[in-house]
Amino acid sequence: MLDWQSIDTVLLDMDGTLLDLHFDNQFWLHHLPRRYAERRGTSLSAIGDDLHRRFADQRGSLNWYCVDYWSRELALDVVALKHEISHLIRVLPHVPTFLERLQQGPREVWLVTNAHRKSLELKMAITGIAPWFDHIVSSHDLRAPKEDPGFWQQLRQTRTFDPARSLLIDDTASVLEAARDFGIGQLLAPRQPDSQLPVRASNGFPDFLYFDEIMPPDEPRQP
Repeated sequence: MLDWQSIDTVLLDMDGTLLDLHFDNQFWLHHLPRRYAERRGTSLSAIGDDLHRRFADQRGSLNWYCVDYWSRELALDVVALKHEISHLIRVLPHVPTFLERLQQGPREVWLVTNAHRKSLELKMAITGIAPWFDHIVSSHDLRAPKEDPGFWQQLRQTRTFDPARSLLIDDTASVLEAARDFGIGQLLAPRQPDSQLPVRASNGFPDFLYFDEIMPPDEPRQP
């Protein structure tokens, strides 16, 4: 499935790729709406259309991923609300072994995420996977989401890597498309981002179910 010998840099998404998307789905679809309705003193059904409109207006933009934006818009402490259900934050199967194998090998390993830094800090604290990465990049640092060609252009300007000799693993088709257009050499999508939902149909990119299917070879890291 992967030509590891032609990969120097591994770019890994976080939510839905390394971490179970169940947390995010529960938060945005259930927990936040419930807390928002409580704050407004009304029912979930009464605020549903308003929230759906707000979400739809920002989907795919940097605001969509920004906890500060939603805290202002909804008059809620979104980070504090995430802490309330943080017990749902967990890595997907075989992720620790995959990251350990990568870190022991010759390739650079980057976390490349749309998550806001405040969400990123919470998830790194709970999962403990931060030490496995050579670089951690949030799209908020580059002022463009990964779906935007500008993100990849900015990434190339701020970090040295060869797109043609890079692998991106991401669960979002629009991100994979932007990376393909930029020239990322190999692309891969997980088929079950949310462990509580059925395995997804192919999104047109090479895919896999669990990380044990795509383990890199056992190679030493160069000093």
